[in-house]
Amino acid sequence: MRLILLHSDEFSYKPRSKAIKSAEEIEKKVVSVEEALVVMIAVEKSDEEHFENAADQTIQEIVGVADEIKANNVVVYPWVHLTSTPSRPDIAIKVMKQVEKNLKDLGRFDEVKRAPFGWYKGFTITVKGHPLSELSREFTAGSEKKEIKEESEAIAAEEEAKHEFFVVEPDADPVLYKEYNFKPKTDFKIFFNYETQKRRASDKPPAHVALMQRLELVDYEPASDAGNLRWYPSGWLIKRLLEDHVTNTHIDHGAHCVETPIMYNYLHPALEKYMNRFPARQYEIRSGSDKYFLRFAACFGQFLIGADALMSYKQMPVKMFEMTHYSFRREQRGELAALRRLRTFSMPDQHTLAANIEQARDEFKKQYELSVNMMNAFELDYEAVFRFQTDFYNENKEWFNDMVKLIDKPVMLELFDKRYAYFVCKFEFNVVDGQKKAAALSTVQIDVENAERFDINFINDKGEKVKPYILHASLSGAIERVVYAILERAHLKSLKGIKPSFPFWLAPIQVRLCPISDDQHKFTDKLADKLEKYNIRVDIDNRNERVGKKVRDAERIWIPYIVVIGDNEVNSKVLKARMRDGTEKEFNIDTMGKELAKFMEGYPTKRLPMAKYLTLRPQFYSSN
Repeated sequence: MRLILLHSDEFSYKPRSKAIKSAEEIEKKVVSVEEALVVMIAVEKSDEEHFENAADQTIQEIVGVADEIKANNVVVYPWVHLTSTPSRPDIAIKVMKQVEKNLKDLGRFDEVKRAPFGWYKGFTITVKGHPLSELSREFTAGSEKKEIKEESEAIAAEEEAKHEFFVVEPDADPVLYKEYNFKPKTDFKIFFNYETQKRRASDKPPAHVALMQRLELVDYEPASDAGNLRWYPSGWLIKRLLEDHVTNTHIDHGAHCVETPIMYNYLHPALEKYMNRFPARQYEIRSGSDKYFLRFAACFGQFLIGADALMSYKQMPVKMFEMTHYSFRREQRGELAALRRLRTFSMPDQHTLAANIEQARDEFKKQYELSVNMMNAFELDYEAVFRFQTDFYNENKEWFNDMVKLIDKPVMLELFDKRYAYFVCKFEFNVVDGQKKAAALSTVQIDVENAERFDINFINDKGEKVKPYILHASLSGAIERVVYAILERAHLKSLKGIKPSFPFWLAPIQVRLCPISDDQHKFTDKLADKLEKYNIRVDIDNRNERVGKKVRDAERIWIPYIVVIGDNEVNSKVLKARMRDGTEKEFNIDTMGKELAKFMEGYPTKRLPMAKYLTLRPQFYSSN
C-alpha cells in the first residue's frame, strides 16, 4: 500500500470520463470538502493476498494522522499513479469501499467522502503549511509498516534545542531582545518580530508582484508547476547581470568554478545519509527502475568532487563555486510567494575547504565582507543575524564583535545550546519587504559534519589524511530573491515619495533617446551607436507619439536617463538628460558615453537583449 496524506483547507474533484471498463457507475458532479484530510491511495500487487489487512492498516494510519492534526473530515481518493505495480482493479475497489465503510462506522468523522474508482478525475487542493500537512506511508499488508515523514532529524533537534535571542550593538555586550529598547517602526524591529514570532502567512500578494509584471521582468507560467516562472527580456538581462557579478566576485577571490548534475540517486550511500538527516521537499524523477531527486543545492555535487580530489595543506583553502541555474525545492503551495519563495531558482553556491578552524574563521570573515559589498552593489538595506552554537560563540566573541563593527549597526544574535544541524555558526543578511516579512539573501556557514559524511580529505604537513572544515557560502542568496528585494525596497521608497529605480549597472535600458520627429532620426541613430561603444544599453522611441507620452512611458519603467532630441540638440550637440530624480543634466554628444560608463566600473555589462526601436517590440505583459 502507498498513501499520501494531505491536510487541506479545501479539496474538490470532478469525474471526467471512465479510465477502465469496470469503473463504478456514478453521477458526474463536483464534490468539495473543506478542512479535510485527503488520503491518496494506491493498492499494490503485493497487497492482493491480504487486502483486508491492507484496508485495516490504512484505516489505522488515517485515524492516527487525523487525531494528530485534529481533522474531522476525510476524503479517500484512489490514485494508481503512486505505484508501478498496481493490484487488480477488483481488489483495489474492495479496499477502497472497505476503508470508506469502516471510517464511517467509527463515528469519528463529520464527513467521509470517497472519490470513484476507475475514472479520470480533475481535482484542486489547497494544502496547509504545517510540518504534518504532507505525509506519506508505505507498507505491505501483513507486514510491518514503513513510515516516511516530511520531517528530518535536524528539524526535531532544532525544536529540542534551547534558543535565545539577543541584540548586539558595536562595542557592546549582548542584550536579551525583550530588554532591548527598539526604535519604533524600524526595519530592525520588524525583522526581530518576524524572526521571533514566526508569522509567515499572508493574505495578499507581495508588492513586487505587480512591479515585476508591469516592468515586464518576470511572470507566472500557468502551463508549468507552481513556483516556476517565465522571464521576459528585461528580467532575463537583470538576472544574467546579477549572475555574472556574483560569479566574477567569486573568481576574483580564488574560486574554482565547477558544474554538477541537477539530479542524484537516492541510494548513493553518502547522499542517503545526508537526505535522511536534512531532507528538503524534493522533486522526484524516475529513469527506468531508478529513482532520483532534483538537487536543492550544489552541496552534493561539490562534496562528491571534493571527496575525489587530491588536495594538500599547501593548497588550502580550496574553494569550489557553481552558479546553479537550476535548483529545486518543492515548497508547499501556500508558502510560494512569486520571487521571494519559488520551486525552481538560481543559487550561487560556494564551498570552501579550510585546513583548520583558524583558517575557517578567516575565510568566514572575508566572505562576510564580500557579502557586505554585494548588498552595497545591489543598493539594498539589510538586517544581519548571526546564529551560533553557544560554546562556539563563547570561544569566538572578539571575532564576532569585529564583524558587527564592520557594518556599524545593531544585529540579531541567536544562540542555541545544542547543535541541531551541520553548522556551528552562520550569518544571514535579510531584507524586510512591504508586508513586514523578511527574506534571507547573503549567508556563510561553518560546517563541521559533512567532511566526515562524504569522506573529504586533504594531506597535512605530516603526510596524513585530515578532514577539513567546510564553509557554505552564497554571497548574494538566490538570484530571483535579489530581484524580489530590489523591487520590494523600491516599493517602500516610493511610499515615501522617492522614485523607484534600479542600480544603474542593472537597469535594463540605461538611456532612452526620444526624437521629436523623423528629422532627428539619423542623428539619434548615430548617438545610439556612440553610446553602445561604451557598453551603454540604449534604445530609441521612434513611435509617432507626443514627447510628453514618450517621457512618461520611459519613466514608467524606471529608465535612468531620458534624452529628448529636437533640432536644438542636433545643431548644438549638447544634450539635456532627464534623470530619475526629476533633475536634468547636460552632456556633450561626444563625451556622454564615457561619463556614463564610469557608473559601471567594476560591474559586468551586457548588450540590450531586445529590439532597439520601440516600434519593433511586442508587449509581453498585459493586465487585460
